[in-house]
Amino acid sequence: MKISINIDPSLSDTEITVNCPALTPETESIIAALRIMDSQITVIKGDESIILDISKIAYIESVDRKTFVYTDSECYETKMKLYEMEERLCGSGFLRISKSCLVRLRFIRSIKAELDRRLRLTLENGEQMIVSRQYADELKRRLGVK
Repeated sequence: MKISINIDPSLSDTEITVNCPALTPETESIIAALRIMDSQITVIKGDESIILDISKIAYIESVDRKTFVYTDSECYETKMKLYEMEERLCGSGFLRISKSCLVRLRFIRSIKAELDRRLRLTLENGEQMIVSRQYADELKRRLGVK
């Protein structure tokens, strides 16, 4: 595979062109990854609706029947249920770590084993989260941790 980057300050937006002899599974996965990076959701902060890039989300948590979306520095609310967010983001690098929380795998800085097969995650912003036993094995598998 050959990758070329053309930097042109006169362009107003980024454009990506994929040239290939045939549409292979590898090419399709590259295109899917690019589409995921461009995905957005609507969240609420105060009385304002905000369009948020999925790539900025660190984790999503459900508390008292409300769903909150966290970036590295902000907290927003969404009208979607946690299971709806999970269905929408399952191909975007998110994984359920407990009954009430989804985390973006790229935001995980470190993992530490806890008692009873649970795991403690430290995120890039320093927050710590507990992975329940039910989801610990899948997290290890997705991260390639033995």
